[in-house]
Amino acid sequence: MKKIVKQFFDFLLFSNIFMALCAVAQGLVTFYLIGSKPVYTVVALLFTATLGIYNFCILVSKPANPEKSPLVYIRCFYANYRLMVTITIVCILSLVPLFFLISTESRILLVFLAIISFCYGIPLFSFGDQKFGLRNIPGLKPFLITLVWTMSTVLLPILEAQDLHRTTISLHDITLLMAKRFLFIGALTIPFDIRDLFEDRKLGLKTIPVLIGEKGAYLFCQVMLAGYIILLFLFRNNGFSLDFWALTLTAFLAGWLIFKSKWQKNEYYYFFYMDGVLILQYVLLLVFNQFK
Repeated sequence: MKKIVKQFFDFLLFSNIFMALCAVAQGLVTFYLIGSKPVYTVVALLFTATLGIYNFCILVSKPANPEKSPLVYIRCFYANYRLMVTITIVCILSLVPLFFLISTESRILLVFLAIISFCYGIPLFSFGDQKFGLRNIPGLKPFLITLVWTMSTVLLPILEAQDLHRTTISLHDITLLMAKRFLFIGALTIPFDIRDLFEDRKLGLKTIPVLIGEKGAYLFCQVMLAGYIILLFLFRNNGFSLDFWALTLTAFLAGWLIFKSKWQKNEYYYFFYMDGVLILQYVLLLVFNQFK
């Protein structure tokens, strides 16, 4: 029984289903904060697009001998290779009908994000004999990941809430929400590059940890979270509301997990605890809301 549970847990984490649920949770956080009912087309889009893109990026960068990879998630992913390919194809095909169920503005945004995502994962450009993608440009990798996550989990829900539920949100509030989400997700993205520091150096990827060192990268994460908390404090809608405390508590927990990741280098810590903060943020908002 224990073995079956572990296999299911590994599949959930390393097939990127858990990551797709994180994207859904962040979209639901946006709907909650703008006071709108969830748009389930957006929820489906976030799930299928995240799962499809993440799996696609792993498939196109298949190592020579994945079964011998030192990374657990690579071994687990390619142990279910046919299933992963099937899931990826289903996800990408399901985006077609979902694409035509959203507004024109959301379609333009989705096309823009899709172009960035594919250019990130595929080595489309060449310099001499070397091929590279956007991820190889110094310092661009975490910025692109954070930008895509921010725009998809903030801007896409807002556009659809405005179109379907006639929710009115000012440009100031949209910009502020995007800035806060960018800082929060950006702080959680960099530790993954710190974990992959040695491998990224070998591959020639100029990530933030490669450019400024491990200690500098950890400090940069904490500065981003501090900036996030400052924005929460300065732009409180209803004083020190329960929502403020839920978001602040999540930020402090994220900071603690990032600090602890200096010693915790196993993949379960990153894929479950670190990524799980994105789901926990929505859960805490719902729990704190029960006390209003």
